[in-house]
Amino acid sequence: MVECFNQLAEDEECRVVILSGAGKVFTAGLDLTDSDIFQIMMTETDCSRKAFKIINSIPKFQDSFTAIENCPKPVIAAVHSACIGGGIGMISACDIRYCTQDAWFQIKEVDVGLAADVGILQRFPNIVGNDSLTRELKYSARKFFSDEPKSIGFVSRILQDKDQMMKTILEMATTIASKSPVAVQGSKVNLVYSRDHSVREGLDCNAKWNMVMAPQRMS
Repeated sequence: MVECFNQLAEDEECRVVILSGAGKVFTAGLDLTDSDIFQIMMTETDCSRKAFKIINSIPKFQDSFTAIENCPKPVIAAVHSACIGGGIGMISACDIRYCTQDAWFQIKEVDVGLAADVGILQRFPNIVGNDSLTRELKYSARKFFSDEPKSIGFVSRILQDKDQMMKTILEMATTIASKSPVAVQGSKVNLVYSRDHSVREGLDCNAKWNMVMAPQRMS
């Protein structure tokens, strides 16, 4: 995913990215049995070396989703049916999230004895702005259905089915793509930067961007 989004970031023909699932569900989460971490757990016998290898493997998963956030092109997530575990971490790194009426979500890592480590605990609370609910969903691993993520601002629209959702997303993507890519991508960079910095730092960053962009628009 890192390579994919790095290429999309550099592709001047690409202005918007749509992230969707081709299967019966959007995503059932990470397949831990097919990961480097699982192989380490099964083959490494020394506890210290096992822990050292695992902690150095986890950033590979984290970087995959951070690449979505770092891509200057807006990324729209199209969620149908189930979005479980790491899938929530993935779409939390997206800019816009739509889902179908039958979509459901689950922060499931606690059920397999893990603390979610691919960005859910860092990004999800900032999106929904509700610390208590974040903890409830994380600690209990309960399912939450389309109306709830819409009510807390995790998704912006609910569509009847996947076909309608994709049609609506393509219309939105077309609208965004018709705008100045400098302005759109500059807005994304500033939104991400401002989330992790003070208001003053965010304003300073924004001013520097506009200092570069404004002459282009005025010339």
